[in-house]
Amino acid sequence: MAMRAAVLRHIRVPVQTLTGLNSRRWGLGGSVRLMSSHDDHITKEEVIARVLDVVKSFPKVDPSKIAPDAHFQKDLGLDSLDTVEIVMALEEEFKLEIPDKEADKIDSCTLAIEYISNHPMAS
Repeated sequence: MAMRAAVLRHIRVPVQTLTGLNSRRWGLGGSVRLMSSHDDHITKEEVIARVLDVVKSFPKVDPSKIAPDAHFQKDLGLDSLDTVEIVMALEEEFKLEIPDKEADKIDSCTLAIEYISNHPMAS
C-alpha cells in the first residue's frame, strides 16, 4: 500500500479538456452538448431484445424456452445462484447497478424488462 502511494505521488497524467478536441470534426463548434439520461434512454422494444439475448446466452438456458414472460426458475429451471448471475449480466449489459434489494425481486424476464425500462440510467 505504501509503495502504491509513493508511486502515485510521482506520476503525472496529462488531462485534456473537452473544448477544442476535434470540435470541427465533430461539428461541436467548440462546445459540447451534454445529454440528459432522458435524451438517450432506450426503448422498451430494445430492452426486451437485449434482456432476452442476455438470458439466451446463459449456458444453462435452453434458448427455445426464452420468452418475455419466462420465469427464471419455473420456466427455465434456473436456481437462485443462476438468477443472481443473470441479474449481474444484465447490469453489465445495460451499464447500471441494481441495488441488492431490487435485484432480489427480479426472478423473470418480465421483471427484468420492467425494471430496466423504468431505470433512468439504463443505456
